[in-house]
Amino acid sequence: MKDSQVRIRIPIHHPKEHRQALFAEEDTGSIATLLQKNKLMQQQPDARGTLPTGVKPNRRTTAVPSAANSVDTALPIAGVAAHDTRAASPLPHLRPSAGRAPRWGSRRPWLPFAAMAGVLVLAMAVPALMAWPRQTAQPVPPSSRTAVPAAPSVTAKGETPVTRLPGVPPMPAVPAAPTRSVPVAAEPDVRVYVTSTGRTETLPLEQYIVGVVAAEMPPSFEGEALKAQAIAARTFIARRLLADDTSGAPAGADVTDTVKHQAYISKAKLTREWGHSGKSAELAKIQQAVRDTKDTIMVYEGKPITASFFSTSNGYTENSEDVWAKAVPYLRSVSSPWDKQLAPRYTETVTLSRQSVFDRLGLSRTAIAASTGGGSMPEIRILSKTEGHRIKKIEVGGSIFTGPEIRNKLGLRSAEFTWKAEGDRIAITTYGYGHGVGMSQWGANGMAKEGHTATQILLHYYTGISFAQASRILS
Repeated sequence: MKDSQVRIRIPIHHPKEHRQALFAEEDTGSIATLLQKNKLMQQQPDARGTLPTGVKPNRRTTAVPSAANSVDTALPIAGVAAHDTRAASPLPHLRPSAGRAPRWGSRRPWLPFAAMAGVLVLAMAVPALMAWPRQTAQPVPPSSRTAVPAAPSVTAKGETPVTRLPGVPPMPAVPAAPTRSVPVAAEPDVRVYVTSTGRTETLPLEQYIVGVVAAEMPPSFEGEALKAQAIAARTFIARRLLADDTSGAPAGADVTDTVKHQAYISKAKLTREWGHSGKSAELAKIQQAVRDTKDTIMVYEGKPITASFFSTSNGYTENSEDVWAKAVPYLRSVSSPWDKQLAPRYTETVTLSRQSVFDRLGLSRTAIAASTGGGSMPEIRILSKTEGHRIKKIEVGGSIFTGPEIRNKLGLRSAEFTWKAEGDRIAITTYGYGHGVGMSQWGANGMAKEGHTATQILLHYYTGISFAQASRILS
């Protein structure tokens, strides 16, 4: 038998049983359904075994009027039912009669077992899903992160508020270190001529900076001032190494250990005189300042600057052209009020004989007598002052000198001074100490005491500079 054909089991009932079945149908409330069936049985099927248009088949076969009629009429109805089941006929199914529960498992005996299996699978899957590990959030790559503005810093309770200089933005103590993915050039060596031994000492750059800071700045200074000094010292030597400048140093050396370049204490001397004489803590403080600023230098337009510095200002720094006759854009005069408050030798008075003054300035007695009308005391007159409030031009005994010339010839601490004649002697009082160009060390310490960082100190004393890595510049 083909799959499309359906076997029909035709029940044959006794007339008495048939009447009982009809009465049972009537008792169950299916009279309307029975009348519809009788009407369908009277219809003759067409050649294809389909029902006339508008006739709805009844899928219930509980009651059959007679054996003969069931043979003639059941086949088309069964064929319609089979076609509807297999080919999804658009004819709708009639709902079961009232009072009789649908036997949903009679034609699909596997449905109860499938339902039970589905419940069991769901019962086993729920605990597994609950225990399934969650995927942790992966960090967002730097290129796709959205910049979040940093929250403004809040001064902790009890802290002294930091005094900010006009035009000096808050910055970190030192620039950020290079990332590990960026290769860093090897640390260069510095050749230092040690005057006490007459030998040239070769050592790594950072170790050289430790010796310079120890020689140039008191270790009792604030940590940020020591960091500023370390960056300035590193910038000075980086500029000379980049330009291959060995001027003023013996053959085979880059610099000397004197103030002609930068003062320097050798590693052996530091170990001997600092490490074993109760100054180990001060040495460690200097070493830490150098480590915190490692590889950091100051640049202007991408090149290391001339990082000049001096001890004590008179309240101001100098423009470079007033001292060295060359204007440098980052060596401009700025205020430095901290020196007068902190420096123990802010003022100093020296007394010189008239003859000593004549000799040091190269003045003859004849010239002095002519300028003073025959007197023995030379006439001293200030002609002009610099923007840094130091003497720019001065006339002594009829001759004109610059302030730095008088300072160097007479051995004065500063180019700002006053004088007073005391008999055959001249008392000269100076204000500040050093040439006055660049960073004032006592001023840097004063800024550090007020809470300024090393970079803020350097940005104040060196106009318009920025920071870079010495390894990249020198490579």
